[in-house]
Amino acid sequence: MTVEIDEISAALEELAEKLSGIEQVTDVTKLTTQLTELENQAADPNLWQDQSNAQKITSRLAAVRNEISKVSQLRARLDDLNTLFDLAKSESDKSVMSEVEAEIVSLKQELDDLEVKTLLSGEYDAREALITLRSEAGGVDAADWTEMLMRMYLRYCERKVWKTEVYETSYAEEAGIKSTTFAVKAPYAYGMLSVEQGTHRLVRISPFDSQARRHTSFAGVEVVPVVEQSDAIVISDDEIRVDVYRSSGPGGQGVNTTDSAVRLTHIPTGIVVSCQNERSQLQNKATAMALLSSKLLERKRQEEQAKIDALKGDSAGSWGNQMRSYVLAPYQMVKDLRTNMETGNPAAVLDGDLDDFIYSGIRWRKSQGAK
Repeated sequence: MTVEIDEISAALEELAEKLSGIEQVTDVTKLTTQLTELENQAADPNLWQDQSNAQKITSRLAAVRNEISKVSQLRARLDDLNTLFDLAKSESDKSVMSEVEAEIVSLKQELDDLEVKTLLSGEYDAREALITLRSEAGGVDAADWTEMLMRMYLRYCERKVWKTEVYETSYAEEAGIKSTTFAVKAPYAYGMLSVEQGTHRLVRISPFDSQARRHTSFAGVEVVPVVEQSDAIVISDDEIRVDVYRSSGPGGQGVNTTDSAVRLTHIPTGIVVSCQNERSQLQNKATAMALLSSKLLERKRQEEQAKIDALKGDSAGSWGNQMRSYVLAPYQMVKDLRTNMETGNPAAVLDGDLDDFIYSGIRWRKSQGAK
């Protein structure tokens, strides 16, 4: 049992070191000062005369309270765990030692989650996210692959208990989808999911090939932050072409009897967005305008980053196009081409088990100095 005790003791020391690092980066003292200031602002009887500002203050207040509470709870749990470990050692109680081991696993996962959030310091990292998936090379296999990716990300959001809303989906004729755009409505969704941007490659025995040959197909993932009212994105009416059409489902089945779906084309940049999830044309147009603003904001961010990278004289901020391979035949593997993170269980990944890939991507991005 001595070896087991030594291993548990080492694990507890590792957790203590990780939590101390988180507390240092989080700066709970500074957050507590912010909390007092925000509580005073929230108590102002005239707060809701400016609803936009009021929502920002109350939202920030809730976030700061949650951050302080989370770190405090983890510190209390670690202290209790050390006490329980001392009790198990003194009484040589195997059942209590098993409780200690189980709590170490649970606490490590929560500390890993929180540690990753401390790395999200980009200008827009705290924002909600808009994700667009597009079928690329590979024909019907690529369209099917794009739909598989859509399910993967929606399942990931379900696991995280993040709310999602699908704005538009363009279905392919034979199977799968040509493209889709959906929102992930959770704090830090952009910071977390932006590392997924790039081309995702699938290798498998094609279910659409009568000779059962191996096919390679590609799908593109674009992630942009949701625009806030304070963002200076001005779009003139003469810069936009508006097209209306009827919404449709798989196989061309009509899901709306009126021309309520809206497609906006931003003429200067060629950016096209669509929305068909609302019942009225007016609502769809408003949502499409928000989508367009987000894409223009991300374009502006990328242009600014490109200027910085050019001044630096390096291209570390560019992650390249192809960023992950999913191989289902002749062997089973998912590998990230930037971080070299890999697993032999693609079924779990395609069912939304993405934390390891996303966390390693965030750490890799931080090490590269990209934001």
